[in-house]
Amino acid sequence: MNINSLGPIEPVSKQNKAPKAAKPVDASGKDSINISSDAKAMAEVYNASETVKAAPEVRMDRIEEVREKLKDPAYIDNKVGEAVADSVMDLFGLS
Repeated sequence: MNINSLGPIEPVSKQNKAPKAAKPVDASGKDSINISSDAKAMAEVYNASETVKAAPEVRMDRIEEVREKLKDPAYIDNKVGEAVADSVMDLFGLS
């Protein structure tokens, strides 16, 4: 009985080889991204909120400035009182 060869010694190995992938064609040679206007607006809001979170709630420099002004008895007069009252009324929409 004679058995003749049916093909290469390792016919399975040729079947398992994957074809080479083609390299993608790059027309411009540079990468780029596009950011939507909604994403830019959300980034601005996020940055603003992070800035506010990082800022102290009490501005000690302004408090010290007012304390120094209140030590001067000439500072408190009718003009200052009226200005403060007007500001408070404007703040609450009473003017």
